[in-house]
Amino acid sequence: MPRLTSVLLAAALMPLPLSTPDPYPERLTTTGVITGHVRDKQGVVIANVQVTIVSTPHQALTNARGEYRLTRVPAGTYRLRAAAVGYRPALREGVAVHSGDSIVVDFALMASTVVVEDIVVTSAAPIAPRDETAVRRQMEEAAVGTGKAAAQYGNASSGIVSPNHRTSYRRQREAWNTEEYAYIQENRWLGVANNPLSTFSIDVDRASYANVRRFLMNGQQPPVDAVRIEELVNYFDYDYAEPTGRHPFRVTTDIAPAPWRPEHRLVRIGLQGRRGDRREMPASNLVFLIDVSGSMHSPDKLPLVQQSLGVLVNKLRPEDRVAIVVYAGSAGLVLPSTSGAHRERIRHAIDGLRAGGSTAGGAGIKLAYRVAREQFLPEGNNRVILATDGDFNVGVSSEGELVRLVESEGKQGIHLTVLGFGTGNYKDSRMESLADKGDGNFSYVDNILEAQKVFGNELTGTLFTIAKDVKIQVEFNPALVRAYRLIGYENRMLATEDFEDDAKDAGELGAGHRVTALYEVVPVGAETDLDLPDATPLKYQQPVGARIGPADEWLTVKLRYQPAKGGRSTLLSQTLRARDEVSEMRGDFAFAAAVAEYGMLLRQSEHRGASSWKEVLRLASLGRGEDPYGIRGEFIRLVHAASGMAGEVAQRE
Repeated sequence: MPRLTSVLLAAALMPLPLSTPDPYPERLTTTGVITGHVRDKQGVVIANVQVTIVSTPHQALTNARGEYRLTRVPAGTYRLRAAAVGYRPALREGVAVHSGDSIVVDFALMASTVVVEDIVVTSAAPIAPRDETAVRRQMEEAAVGTGKAAAQYGNASSGIVSPNHRTSYRRQREAWNTEEYAYIQENRWLGVANNPLSTFSIDVDRASYANVRRFLMNGQQPPVDAVRIEELVNYFDYDYAEPTGRHPFRVTTDIAPAPWRPEHRLVRIGLQGRRGDRREMPASNLVFLIDVSGSMHSPDKLPLVQQSLGVLVNKLRPEDRVAIVVYAGSAGLVLPSTSGAHRERIRHAIDGLRAGGSTAGGAGIKLAYRVAREQFLPEGNNRVILATDGDFNVGVSSEGELVRLVESEGKQGIHLTVLGFGTGNYKDSRMESLADKGDGNFSYVDNILEAQKVFGNELTGTLFTIAKDVKIQVEFNPALVRAYRLIGYENRMLATEDFEDDAKDAGELGAGHRVTALYEVVPVGAETDLDLPDATPLKYQQPVGARIGPADEWLTVKLRYQPAKGGRSTLLSQTLRARDEVSEMRGDFAFAAAVAEYGMLLRQSEHRGASSWKEVLRLASLGRGEDPYGIRGEFIRLVHAASGMAGEVAQRE
């Protein structure tokens, strides 16, 4: 193990054997339970409300009955907070917990267009010249908790923010805002005469949705480059037909008038991956690579990482194995590869981590991949799970060098899942690039609900790949389509010749994953206010009229994919015919259109046409469906929040 300069960091990097005493024994021996309900002012229960013990890692979410439960709460006096999109946060002061107690604390929330968090991080915060080391030190000093309850959780290393320091901490966070997003230039309109083929890689990442939600819950408009529309659309499940043949997924296509330009058409292409029984999935060789650097102090970072990985630990089987690597100044192995049968040992190692030090992300990644190679399962799932705010600033920090590293390991069968956390110095562009090149996926975790979604409801899709290098190529028929525009997927576009090239990397599809792509098309003969490109006369090519296709086909979708373990690609295709058009979209199609329109409004897209928050709300309500987890209902509340910030208050249901 490299020599460390900090006693605190040394403790974080040392392996934790079962014989090590629990550093916080009160969690087990002097704890209580807090339960309760959350309702609105009319007494209606509210699902997906986040109930937090302020300045501690404890948080819970209400279920469909509005119930929440906080367990293993150390004895002390606390401040509880309940918050949900579309409601004003509610606080309960002086909640006393005694050893063995089970107390009830109920909340009543009042509807509000905009929800503002205690700690506000503004995307456009001024970045004045400063000594970053001094700023980081001041933040760490501001994070030192006081009082009985805070003392039970430790000091700055545990990420606790004292109420006495909340104002100064917020100001430091605002001054230290260095979040990074890759520039997105939206796809432009292309004429079918000159560009009959559209080629792109699938994308199963959903990070943008949760990150945008974080901004809206903080009362902030998200930066436009934080809004990746395909990730917003793909955040939701859609009821696509299940695959029945030899292919691991099935394609669904449909078409209807575009809500924001009814003279145009909206095409939806959906892929449904074959689901798998978790019990029948291959064994997993997982390496948790956890950032414990100084930038991970706050409760929305390392404490939330610990809770999130705890959700995954609960799903482990005896045949699965987990190792834990951390990095902060130097990289270290906290837990050697351990069977999933020893969940308590794994939890103990995760719970014992503390933040402090600079960040050597490159060194940590190298060590994590080395551990994964040592335990490699030829027929299993080999994966590094990186949890960080993306602030790599020591060691192998060049993005190009990191990308080459994970790309090389991905080709050897070790995939990379990236989990983003926190605010202020969140490096979205870097983490997205690593996940894409590491043959993995990228999620942003803003609360425990998101962790449960990633590692609970969608675990098989998150961890198990069923098809790799999945590419889509759409050929438009000039007899029916004059021009088209792919909505989103700007950083997934491929050259036409890449479709046939098996060496060209593309996206992976996980078990049970769904992928949705939307095209807006201009039918031949339709009136439009767009300035569309005309066909360029070519000397040696046939006239456009000589290439006119069948009059009953809008387009043909071709897909090419490789087996999960690699090999030659397979091609399949499907045609969207004129008879498939519907006069008005409903259900899932309407909801997907609502999410796309929401994304265009957030981006202030030049292609948004007659989009409005009122129309987004209408479509979302039309397509809400049963919504068993309340996720679509939460989206509707986000629409209210966004419309209020935009000065257009959408009418409530």
